[in-house]
Amino acid sequence: MFDYTQLATLSAILRHGAFDAAAVELGITQSAVSQRLRALEDRVGQPLVQRGTPCTGTALGQRLARHAEEVGLMESRLAATAGLDRAGPRRVRIAVNADSLAAWILPALADAQAAAPDLLFDLIVDDESHSASWLRAGEVTAAVTSTEAPPTGCDSHPLGQLRYLAVASPDWVARHCPDGVTGDALRRAPCMTFDPKDRLQMRWLDREFGPGKPPPTHFLPSPRAFHDGALLGLGWGMNPEPLIRDDLAAGRLVPLRPDRPLDQALYWQVSRRMAPAIAVLTQSVRKTARLHLH
Repeated sequence: MFDYTQLATLSAILRHGAFDAAAVELGITQSAVSQRLRALEDRVGQPLVQRGTPCTGTALGQRLARHAEEVGLMESRLAATAGLDRAGPRRVRIAVNADSLAAWILPALADAQAAAPDLLFDLIVDDESHSASWLRAGEVTAAVTSTEAPPTGCDSHPLGQLRYLAVASPDWVARHCPDGVTGDALRRAPCMTFDPKDRLQMRWLDREFGPGKPPPTHFLPSPRAFHDGALLGLGWGMNPEPLIRDDLAAGRLVPLRPDRPLDQALYWQVSRRMAPAIAVLTQSVRKTARLHLH
């Protein structure tokens, strides 16, 4: 059996990346933090933290820290069902794609915390086609993903479709598509790509104009930079429709093909073992998705 005080100390060290910050959170001295970690490392017979700035966990250290957080979630639910008070926050790790984070999921987190004030969220941002791998590896409790089939031991809830529009600034269109928006023009002109995992631009381009070579591209790994890059005429790109409604209405951005969006289906996938402990979060995510997704 593990000493859960020691596990909570390990979790705090890895969460903050520093022994002194962990000591402040736990209300103990830095020396006590070191002693607890040393006792836990002696118990398992190997290092659990790689010292540095910031401190990081070894593979086993990260697994034990996640276990401590999941135990905290389950204990909190047990206390609630038994009518007991439980001090301290519940921390939920979630994998989510950057566009969902920017476009719609924050209201869901706020709604869940309003219902359960002790909830804290630890978000890992990854492409929607890769976020399920975090759940499969046990790195997170839940994930927003584009994969319909859930990993073993998980449940999948359809959320709807996040709509993307191919857009650019009016000046960009006038400069690069003087004879109209064509596949040849779009493959010659600069576009924008979020990161190497982002295939939305090529999926839309190949679907609309047939397969061909990729256009020259900027890499802008930030939803805000991606949006601002389109406004400033850096290139064309697939922007989430909820984020650009005002820009479209004001004419600051124009759709390259107004009636040809690209809809990305999204799913909320949850560890079945942990699902009861975060039921309020699942309810909030599904409710908010119905308001923002197609």
